[in-house]
Amino acid sequence: MKSVFQPAALPLSCVSVSSGAQRFITESSVVNISSCPITYYGQQYEQLYVNMTSGYLTICFNGFFSPETGGDCLVQRSRGAQRFEFFINPGNSLDYGARENLPTIQNSLQCTVAIGFDSIVSVVVYHTVKCDWSLIVFVSVQVCDVQVGGTTVKRVNTTSYTQAFADLSGCRDSGEMYPPGTVISSDPETCLSLTCNETAVLHTSSCGPLERCQGNNICVLDATCTVTGPTIVDVRGQMNSIQDRCAYSLFSTPSLPDFQILGYFKDQRRTDVSFVDSVTLRVDGHDIHLEQGGRVQLDDSTLTLSSSPQPVHGVQLSKDQTGVTAKLSLSNLTISVFFDGDTAQIRLEGPAGSSVEGLCGNSSRSLSDLRLSEYSSTSCEMQYREPADSTINCTSVTERCNLLKEAPFSSCNSDIDPEPYITACTNTLCKYPAVDGLDCQFLKAYARACSLHNHTLDGWTSKTGCSSEAFCQDRTCSDHEFCGEKTVGGDTRCFCRAIFASKYQANNSLGDPTVCKENSASLTLVGCLLEDKDIDYSALHLNDPTCRGQVDELTHMVTFSFNSSNSCGTEVTTNNSQVIYKNTIMTQNSSSDIITRHDQIYIDFSCIQTQPDIKTETFRIRDSSVIQHITSGVWDYTLTMQSFTSAGRTQAVDFSTEVQLDQKIWVELKTDGLDGDVVIVVTDSCWATGQASPDSTPRYDLIINGCANPADQTVQVEDNGLGTSNYFSFNMFQFTGSSGDVYLHCKLHLCPKQNNCVPTCPAAAHRRRYARSRYEGEAFISMAWTH
Repeated sequence: MKSVFQPAALPLSCVSVSSGAQRFITESSVVNISSCPITYYGQQYEQLYVNMTSGYLTICFNGFFSPETGGDCLVQRSRGAQRFEFFINPGNSLDYGARENLPTIQNSLQCTVAIGFDSIVSVVVYHTVKCDWSLIVFVSVQVCDVQVGGTTVKRVNTTSYTQAFADLSGCRDSGEMYPPGTVISSDPETCLSLTCNETAVLHTSSCGPLERCQGNNICVLDATCTVTGPTIVDVRGQMNSIQDRCAYSLFSTPSLPDFQILGYFKDQRRTDVSFVDSVTLRVDGHDIHLEQGGRVQLDDSTLTLSSSPQPVHGVQLSKDQTGVTAKLSLSNLTISVFFDGDTAQIRLEGPAGSSVEGLCGNSSRSLSDLRLSEYSSTSCEMQYREPADSTINCTSVTERCNLLKEAPFSSCNSDIDPEPYITACTNTLCKYPAVDGLDCQFLKAYARACSLHNHTLDGWTSKTGCSSEAFCQDRTCSDHEFCGEKTVGGDTRCFCRAIFASKYQANNSLGDPTVCKENSASLTLVGCLLEDKDIDYSALHLNDPTCRGQVDELTHMVTFSFNSSNSCGTEVTTNNSQVIYKNTIMTQNSSSDIITRHDQIYIDFSCIQTQPDIKTETFRIRDSSVIQHITSGVWDYTLTMQSFTSAGRTQAVDFSTEVQLDQKIWVELKTDGLDGDVVIVVTDSCWATGQASPDSTPRYDLIINGCANPADQTVQVEDNGLGTSNYFSFNMFQFTGSSGDVYLHCKLHLCPKQNNCVPTCPAAAHRRRYARSRYEGEAFISMAWTH
């Protein structure tokens, strides 16, 4: 209700009273109460405007009383007064009475403002600063209107010389006053409400920063985390950056102990900038890997996906031209993970208050706490430095990144803060060249985050020259590669990662060292390094043009090899005691090529093999046969010397065999463990001595320079230089004038099969001088005959 009386024109004065002081005032005055400010229905005042008018007394807080303009006033109906007294008391002497009459007041009073008119009417105003509430005590007041903005919100009636208490606490909104505990407005569809709480403070409630309103005043979790390049924009819009190449926990929650999302970071063109390379969902002990090129693996098996969701261990997997999506619901929490090879976006929907941990959640945790060493390489934390790229114009890069604050992106700025994306964009592109779609990557990531909040951003691709499709979709690179552009905006291919390539570039090499084995040799070249040099691996071959490189489809490494069954034109040379196998990888020559724009490629590789160490042993025939085990270099074989009394070498001579003079004996020299496609055994010489030492006398030669002794017609040499064994025969004899033992010694060598290893002997004696190519060392073997 509005008061209807008019105040009289009154002289004015200003009064300042310190705490504890008391003053008598005879005219309308402005009283300074800054030492005990009063909160009057949510508005704090430090001055009182006191009028003394016939029939009415007024105490106002925001100016002298005027019914036309209204005001915050206490209007008392009385007989008038000639003076008033005023004092401020910092104590709380009436605290008990206030609590007894106003039980809603809980805290202690802080100070007292008291006004008395001619000792007839008293008004006492109490105030507690900490809780922002006030009350008044009326003494000998019959009628008092409590007005807010000229409107009477409370009327107090008392009888003579009694007290009445009134609570002056409350809230104001849009010029209206509301008592404590009042719901001022509420919108169930937006979950937005405005209340005057129990302590007379305006309180606006809505869904939290990670939540959205589901309707009916129900808030639910709805949060998005973006991982793009080296940057994470977490669910609260805070930014973090990864400087190494390790695995990190992107998301986990205590309510789902068997679920976790991991992010793996790797280098690309520079050693000092990392990018998110893949994302793994760990679900009930299984790993679902979302990788480059849209490849998805379940543990170690590659999955084939389409746009129709495919269930895999409770995860709905699908793939389209924009990327791969994995969606699952666990314990009322719906998790959606999108990955296009460059950017991962994780959306969480579920009950309000759900905990979000990992890089997408708690930004206060250090990166080392969230690094997963068990899924990272041992050197992943190593830091690299490279010179700045002088071709980068950071000013133009910044202008490009700031497009996120312009239309059509600006329509989303109120829901998704563009600043973290702009910072991530400029920090990366001021250091790393704008290739491989990177100039669009951050814009695309922001546009997709907006789409998750129902912002379509029409025309953003045409304005920026970007595409919404995934970059390098369906192109699979190996672990040491990444997918990039051959030329800006052109075709794509797999490039070597900078750290991987550096070890080859330091040696000006295109591959690994030659691998030499007993019967083969191979050289492996790095496919992406060949492409860096614009070399087509399919145009490379060995000396034999039919021998070409074999490509490993997983690693893209190209291997050239030759072996004993296919030498591929290998050249065999000798250097003293060494045999050198050499071949060359070269580009294909074509008579139809009129011109060429590339240099011819020649990559030599070779293997060197050596003969086993010399081993000599003397023995007697009672051992039946002599076996030597020889190991040297790549060779590991046995050499056996055994005698027989039959041409078919079926009747072996042992200790009990009686051999007569002039009886024919066959002696076989046999090896086991040699590759007959690589080497040949050649018996150089065999001779007999009367003592154990091969250098002793007397001496009688049976085989000389690979041929039978022409002076002894009983000696015949068979298969010498044809394989890994040979044999010879002779008629038994004894040294003249001696009835002792006869010791038989033979010297052999190994010959490369590519050479002519067969001794060519004169027709009469089956003997001829021949060129010898041999491995290091000669082997001697001996047996003894007891007379």
